[in-house]
Amino acid sequence: MKDEILKKNDDKSASIPFDSGQSDMASQGNDRRLTARGKGRRSGDIVAEKCEAKNLDCKDLLCSREDHAHLREILVTSREHVVAAAEVLHVEANEHMNVLQQANSKLVIATIKATELAEKLEIAKAELEITKNLAEKANLAKSEFLSSMSHELRTPLNAILGFAQLLESGSPAPTDAQTKKLNQITKAGWYLLELINQILELAAIESGKLSVLQEQVSLTDIILECQVMIEPQAQTNDIHINILPLDPALMVKADKTRLKQVLFNLLSNAIKYNKNHGTVEVMCLAISPEKIRISIKDSGLGLSAEKLDQLFQPFNRLGQEKGLNQGTGIGLMITRELVELMGGTIGVSSTIGVGTEFWIELINDTSLHDYSVDTIPEKLEFKEQNDTVQRVVLYVEDNPANLMLVEQIIENHPDISMLTASDGNMGIALARTHLPDVILLDINLPGISGFETLKILQEDPSTAHIPVLAISANAMPHDSDKALKAGFFSYLTKPIKINEFMNKLNMALELSE
Repeated sequence: MKDEILKKNDDKSASIPFDSGQSDMASQGNDRRLTARGKGRRSGDIVAEKCEAKNLDCKDLLCSREDHAHLREILVTSREHVVAAAEVLHVEANEHMNVLQQANSKLVIATIKATELAEKLEIAKAELEITKNLAEKANLAKSEFLSSMSHELRTPLNAILGFAQLLESGSPAPTDAQTKKLNQITKAGWYLLELINQILELAAIESGKLSVLQEQVSLTDIILECQVMIEPQAQTNDIHINILPLDPALMVKADKTRLKQVLFNLLSNAIKYNKNHGTVEVMCLAISPEKIRISIKDSGLGLSAEKLDQLFQPFNRLGQEKGLNQGTGIGLMITRELVELMGGTIGVSSTIGVGTEFWIELINDTSLHDYSVDTIPEKLEFKEQNDTVQRVVLYVEDNPANLMLVEQIIENHPDISMLTASDGNMGIALARTHLPDVILLDINLPGISGFETLKILQEDPSTAHIPVLAISANAMPHDSDKALKAGFFSYLTKPIKINEFMNKLNMALELSE
């Protein structure tokens, strides 16, 4: 392109006439100018020539070059940023990888530990199951032992207390000296029986086998019954029992036998720990539509706050171990358990030098009932036979002392004759032959048991109608329940109380008429 431009310039010069001298000078000047111009603007001229040759604008071309350079710089910068970001991501990825590896290591360790823990848990479950089975067997063995011991202790007590009662009511009447001695025998005997009962009840509570029967109970009836039972103890200690007026309509949901036991224990304590010529006040009132409170307040020495906190602890007699008052220290604990089993609560308050007040709250039974004050029995007494018809009672018992005791009790009732048998098979034979009016049956008999004997008698049409009373030294709560469910008319525990025995016998004789 340059050659073409120079050629054009030469052509233009040739077409213009001029003096040779002038021409030479001009030529030299032009050459110098061209040389200088060529040196100073060669690149620009070249660009211009190229632009002219391609009909391009030089400014545009220069801008394009600058843009390309700028773009190259941007690309370089972007590439550097990308590289830097990639390096950062790589570092972060490595860090995340390390974190994941650490987490995975921890997870593996946790899995191993969880597996070990699961294995230990299985072992613990197995050991717990073994321990549970052993505890159940131990409880069963304890219950069987207590039941057996109860039977073994009650059997001799039956003879001791039974014959002592016969001597007290015998003819001729005992002398004053003999009466005092008999009182000591009976007092010690009944106290021993009370201890046996408390220990058995505590064992039943601990094993969860003590149950209650919720029924509608008249507070008026049960408090008057307790008063009759506790009055001799109060008179002996010169304590006056004051029962505030009772509302005949007050009824509670409770187990009548257990409630009587609770009230008797609280009344007995109120007398035992009272002062000479003291008083015991009994009050019943409805504190809400749902609750009825029975309070028993004594005029004793009172208890400190420290002793109040220890009242319901088993075997804690609050420092009375060396005192004149006997006891095991488990009576109040049993009382609390019985109240709570009946859905109630028990509480106590006391003031030193003033006295102590125990109270129990029971569920108010608002169900409909027919009630009249006139229906309250004043005292349970044996109903004497007014007819002259001879009644026959069969007693099946293997213990000679118990047989002799019942024989002597029956001797005082000439309208009753008694047959005896020493085992179940002999008893069944006598029952089928003589058809007695009532059968008295021991439970633990040689050969076939009292339950098996009862079943045979029930299955025989000739003897099925005869009322059968169980007389047994087995005194655990479930023993009585089992006997009544089996079909016994009633269940009497040894040692027997003569009045109670005759009352039950009288009821059975009336049924058999």
